[in-house]
Amino acid sequence: MSAEDRVKATAKNVEGKAQEALGKVTGDQGDQAEGKAKQGEASTRHAVEDGKDAVKKAVD
Repeated sequence: MSAEDRVKATAKNVEGKAQEALGKVTGDQGDQAEGKAKQGEASTRHAVEDGKDAVKKAVD
């Protein structure tokens, strides 16, 4: 996984956690859901890039 992609995915995860926490504090279920969705997106990005890395290692 490129360092840039890892940073972007990590930033998306942090953003999602913050938004979810804000939603919990304010009682806004929409923010909570959006925050969880962003965390899911970050997790998917990590998984895709980890898969790419595994393929590269297998080919080398």
